[in-house]
Amino acid sequence: MRGRRKKANWDQDRIHALRRHLGLTQRELADELGTRQQTISEWETGMYQPRGASSRLLTIIAERASFSYKADSSEGEQGKL
Repeated sequence: MRGRRKKANWDQDRIHALRRHLGLTQRELADELGTRQQTISEWETGMYQPRGASSRLLTIIAERASFSYKADSSEGEQGKL
C-alpha cells in the first residue's frame, strides 16, 4: 500500500511559482491538468483555489519536478511543499 502524500496548500503564489518553475504558460499548464486556461488564471489571482483531484495533481507534478516552494519566513515550515 502506498503512503499518503503530504497535502500542500495551493495558494495563488505557490501555483504561479510552480508554473514558472515548469516553464509553462497558463494555457500549457491547463492542458497538462485537463482544465481551462481561465481556471489557472483564477487560481493565480486568488479568485479560487484548486480542490480535490486538481490539488493532488499539482502536488504530484511539483514532486516530480523537484519543486521546492519557499514562502516568506512568517510562514515557517508551512511554506514548503
